[in-house]
Amino acid sequence: MKIPNPYAATCPTRLVLDRVADKWTVLILGLLANGPMRFNQLRRQIEGLSQKMLSQTLKSLERDGLISRKAFPTVPVTVEYSITPLGQTLTSTLDALRIWAESHIGEVLDAQKRYDTVA
Repeated sequence: MKIPNPYAATCPTRLVLDRVADKWTVLILGLLANGPMRFNQLRRQIEGLSQKMLSQTLKSLERDGLISRKAFPTVPVTVEYSITPLGQTLTSTLDALRIWAESHIGEVLDAQKRYDTVA
């Protein structure tokens, strides 16, 4: 296999980077790292995430092998999502990104304010 070059326009790693750089992916995987959750639990925990976007993101994450979906034969059907071993390999990286954002948001907002006053 050819060595991936994410700087090349045709490199498939760009698809993975696009997925894991998405804010919803970061938040969903962060929650699922703590244990399996149902669809509506995820929706309630992540404010601002629409039902449609949650559904699309979960399907993409499942397709990429980062989460798994398990349906239980109840009425109505209960569906639970959990992180896969592959998804687990991302959790420390994504958690570090979330922590960085939390720790540095003040500096980012200050920089934006300075930029906006000059521009």
